Amino acid sequence: MIAQIIFFLILVGAIALFVYHVRLLRKTILLGRDEPVEGRKAERWRQMLRVAVFQQRMMDRPVAAIAHWAIYVGFLVINVEVTEIIADGLIGGHRLLAPLLGPLYSLITTGAEVFMALVFVAAVVFLWRRNVAKLPRFHTAEMRGWPPLDANIILWTEIVLVVALLIMNAADQALQQKAIYPSVGTFPVSQAFVSFFVPLSEGTLIFIERTAWWVHILGILAFLNYIPFSKHLHIFLAFPNTYYAPLRPVGEIPSLPQVTAVVKEALGLPQEGEAASSETPSTLGAKDVTDLSWKNLLDAYTCTECGRCTSVCPANLTGKKLSPRKILMDTRDRLEEIKKHLHKNGRWTPDGKALLGDYITPEELWACTTCNACVRACPVLINPVSIIVQLREYLVMEASQAPETLNAAFVNMENNGSPWAFPSADRAKWAENLIQA
Repeated sequence: MIAQIIFFLILVGAIALFVYHVRLLRKTILLGRDEPVEGRKAERWRQMLRVAVFQQRMMDRPVAAIAHWAIYVGFLVINVEVTEIIADGLIGGHRLLAPLLGPLYSLITTGAEVFMALVFVAAVVFLWRRNVAKLPRFHTAEMRGWPPLDANIILWTEIVLVVALLIMNAADQALQQKAIYPSVGTFPVSQAFVSFFVPLSEGTLIFIERTAWWVHILGILAFLNYIPFSKHLHIFLAFPNTYYAPLRPVGEIPSLPQVTAVVKEALGLPQEGEAASSETPSTLGAKDVTDLSWKNLLDAYTCTECGRCTSVCPANLTGKKLSPRKILMDTRDRLEEIKKHLHKNGRWTPDGKALLGDYITPEELWACTTCNACVRACPVLINPVSIIVQLREYLVMEASQAPETLNAAFVNMENNGSPWAFPSADRAKWAENLIQA
């Protein structure tokens, strides 16, 4: 009974802490400006199923895709056994699902063990790719300190959780052979290690089985509360992020309502939605994360730091300072700073810092060609270009800090109606001496 009470208190405390951090995360994301959700729900559901559930965009890199699939499906299958562990801990029973599921229980335990082995192998593959093979996209300038450590913590945690569960099952089978535990389930992987446990005494086996049980469930609860501070938030956020990702063509840049209103006024066109004009942002573009949309902020928290975006960025490949992954990581770092402020004070008040300048430099922004290669490469439909464009809009229209070459083009368009430094009347002169066929 004491163990049940302790487990109940730990479980409730862990879930309460997780819910608190999720609510704080939601509050932080909603500091972004409003952005309408366009498109039919059916299309959005299809997009989410295709990209988040079936991971369509992972398939171009087979090794990563297969390993990720193993961990993804294994996570879902093993959670059936985790559900049983929680029920056992609360009620004080043992293998409570076995009598309820009958022959299906052996099928579930078999599947769980097979996927445990696959998760173990996949985690080892990912560790090898990061730390031994040293894939270049995991070792760029922004991938120093915490980011690689975060990835390794998660992978080692997955290995520990799987090994604990296999040890628990192996000790359980040894106890079943000694007729101390009821004989239930089929465990094809841990069965290979039962011979090491059978010679042990009953007390030792129970101690090993219970210790592994506690290690696994406490590891799961610790992992749950680690996720809100990790890049592995994509485990949960990939689904809403792909659902809310715009359905419009990649590269289409939405017009600014303030600029549209000025242009219409200058052309004498009727203004539409004047009642909502007071709700439009007063700032042109974005200087800080609160000027970005909530979807941009959701993008930043969904980023897996996989580096596919940076690995295909032509600016980055030619030695420019821009890294689309860093843009998202910087945005999330700024959001984390604001989230700490919300946690401490309950509300956000400006602190004198900004995303533009303190985290992201103009040099990075102007290196972007807006080719959208990064958007097409992202496995979860994140759009770094949207953030880059909004920060550039602020530089141009609010701070008047456009590059000299761009300013020259602006002046020419204003005076000549084209980016070139000659009047519109001379546009056709280049064709005057052409020989007509």
